[in-house]
Amino acid sequence: MPCDTIPDMTDNPADSATRKKKLRASCTTIREAIPARDRERAAARIAEIGIGFAAVSPGATVSAYSAMGAEMAPSALHAQLAREGFGTCLPVVPPLGNPLVFRAWKPGDELVARVWGILEPADTAPPVEPDVLLVPLLAFDRRGVRLGYGGGYYDRTIERLRRLKPVIAIGLAFAAQELPEVPCDVHDQRLEWVLTEYGPI
Repeated sequence: MPCDTIPDMTDNPADSATRKKKLRASCTTIREAIPARDRERAAARIAEIGIGFAAVSPGATVSAYSAMGAEMAPSALHAQLAREGFGTCLPVVPPLGNPLVFRAWKPGDELVARVWGILEPADTAPPVEPDVLLVPLLAFDRRGVRLGYGGGYYDRTIERLRRLKPVIAIGLAFAAQELPEVPCDVHDQRLEWVLTEYGPI
């Protein structure tokens, strides 16, 4: 659901952009301050929880991402989903201004470092359209509004996929990344769920 359906969205785009820029810096600092051991425990915990709360069909295809820096690492969760019989894939970063594309990938398959050093499936991996997206973020609120990195890749991607079929977007986050309110613009796509080390929201 785009944020233009949420009544208390930020009305002034310039104000929203300024707020988001400041928040990105502070939220990055907060996330990076989480000790590495705690991040590892949180990643293991979300793998234990799984995505059963979202009532996803076992045959669905789930996209994750190659974690960078202090992001919540989805690798253990993604591997568990593959063992449970879900299809699994990873995004490929396109030129700026375009939505992500996805290629089939499972643990053990080849990965290639590309833009910004992000690990992506090989070009020989078949393209797929995921049913569930595990999404990285810098912050989230209880409305399902997500603060991303400013490139708009996931907003464009979720919007495109939702025009094609029902898609579930699940943000992966540490509980410390929750804010009372995240600035929200008309192009921002809302998450259905956020999964933290304490469970789904």
